[in-house]
Amino acid sequence: MGKYILERLVISVLTIILIATITFFMMHAIPGGPFTRERPVPPEILRNLNEKYHLDDPLIKQYADYMIGLFTFNLGPSFSKIGVSVNDLILGGLPASAKIGFFASIAIVSIGIPFGIISALKQNKTIDYVVMLMATLGVTIPSFVVGTLIIYFLAGKLGWLPTFGIDTPLGYVGPVIALSGFALAVVTRLTRSSMLEVLRQDYIRTARANGISEVKVMMKHAIKNALIPVVTYLGPMVAAIMTGSFVIEKIFAIPGIGQYFVESITNRDYTTIMGITVFYAAFYIIMVLLVDIAYVFIDPRIKFTKGTR
Repeated sequence: MGKYILERLVISVLTIILIATITFFMMHAIPGGPFTRERPVPPEILRNLNEKYHLDDPLIKQYADYMIGLFTFNLGPSFSKIGVSVNDLILGGLPASAKIGFFASIAIVSIGIPFGIISALKQNKTIDYVVMLMATLGVTIPSFVVGTLIIYFLAGKLGWLPTFGIDTPLGYVGPVIALSGFALAVVTRLTRSSMLEVLRQDYIRTARANGISEVKVMMKHAIKNALIPVVTYLGPMVAAIMTGSFVIEKIFAIPGIGQYFVESITNRDYTTIMGITVFYAAFYIIMVLLVDIAYVFIDPRIKFTKGTR
């Protein structure tokens, strides 16, 4: 497994370099610059700004400087927030995004997987229809619609929840519900379909024929094998949720990474766009690697040896 992990780490680093390179040149290919405004900036001020941030250097030198900064964990200054670095923005917004993402991930796993299992075991029963109806609604209704409805009814009309921020425990309820809705529905449906497929396998029939108790069949054989495709989805899902949702953070006025990313695009803040993009990519790659490692513990038949990957 050590060799496999080392190979994946090398591939991960190369992937991050590729993403950083593509993002860098795409940002510089866009017409205009980070200081382009509706009201033109005086040429003298624009020249001084370009000189201060080394934007007048040759593009290849800017790229080399950026990559050196990337590998020394220095993502540079923000162009739109004077005196603030991209590192500060990420570190400042990460706690809020991570808290919401953590609670949403817990809700998705603790609700989606059990509901999917119950729905599969009660196939074509009333509870199965109810669960699938709710899952279908969760998939079809966009998160920003859910967030808007929560603010309008639960916060505005009924006053049960705050309309913005996460300063109180109740402040987490709205963002977590809106953020977890789609993924919760997907996990529920995926768990159900995977569980149904496993229950049709011959080894399940054999285990039952040998007199093994139904609880043991479910816990030792069915559920464990049914979770393999679910875990595949959970890794990237957790990475996306933990790093924040652009729309949800904007709707609930949460100062997380997602909100900073949206603002950076609006303000053409090159360094912030590139820094957050690379951060997202690195976190995503780490979660995918952890999922691959988790396969060994979920299914002992999977071995990280040459020719089996």
